[in-house]
Amino acid sequence: MIIDIADLDCIFLTYDEPNAEENWVRVRNMVPWARRVDGIKGSDAAHKAAAMASTTDRFVLIDGDNIPDIGFFSCQLVLDDTNRDCVFRWRARNSVNGLMYGNGGISCWTREFALDMQTHEASDGRSDTLVEFCFDPKYLAMNDCYSTTFINHTAYQAWRAGFREGVKMCLDRGSRPNLEDFKERVYSRNLDNLMVWHNIGSDVENGLWAIAGARQGTYMTMLTNWDWTNVRDFDSLAALWNTVKDHDPMVVLGRVADDLTQQLDLPVCLFDQEQSKFFKHHQEVHHRNQGIMVREGQ
Repeated sequence: MIIDIADLDCIFLTYDEPNAEENWVRVRNMVPWARRVDGIKGSDAAHKAAAMASTTDRFVLIDGDNIPDIGFFSCQLVLDDTNRDCVFRWRARNSVNGLMYGNGGISCWTREFALDMQTHEASDGRSDTLVEFCFDPKYLAMNDCYSTTFINHTAYQAWRAGFREGVKMCLDRGSRPNLEDFKERVYSRNLDNLMVWHNIGSDVENGLWAIAGARQGTYMTMLTNWDWTNVRDFDSLAALWNTVKDHDPMVVLGRVADDLTQQLDLPVCLFDQEQSKFFKHHQEVHHRNQGIMVREGQ
């Protein structure tokens, strides 16, 4: 079965993103049939609301801080018995550090999958559903990059984005590893991405806050008794932000640097503006789209 992306409902999912209104105008200009779901608290509940807003059995989901590449809507899905009921998630390029992976990327869901899942605030307590969707075998990570996630419109947005990834990139299928086997249990690509979050982005506005958030998230997850499942609770994150927002981000990112290096054996090497630009250029030129249905690792 071949499905034109343009024949699917497109849901723009927003919560409190400071650039949501501007992005919504851009998305509507690109995708006039797009619908918006706004202000639903909890990731599981928000995705269920998006599914309910769709009139097609399968729908495209765009996060409020994401801008798609226009060419995505000219693509076609090729479905068969192995994938017709699966979710597809494509990569996004990150506006701060240039990483291209699933964080913030466009996804394509079936209404049935979204309505039946129990994740995040609706989790039944399984570690692989507490803070993620991605460990379900029917949630497929795709190779190609079709959008950009803009996470540095404000200092808080950048810090929160960094903090959340600083937590999640430490986890082993959604659970926190012991300090002793941290590097052995965490997926090597996640460790690579984590080190980029910790060090790249000083060349863009609020980039230092993203770095500070990532370092703080890793530190609190691995080296304190903080309950890492609070990463899914935006009210809890807002309270944490209030403890650092009046500080210089260089102070915030610097105060945990020695602990990350000495206790977690993570390299801390803050790239300056020119070095960050070079790194991101290198990331961009070495990624090649291979086809919308190609999965990561194929």
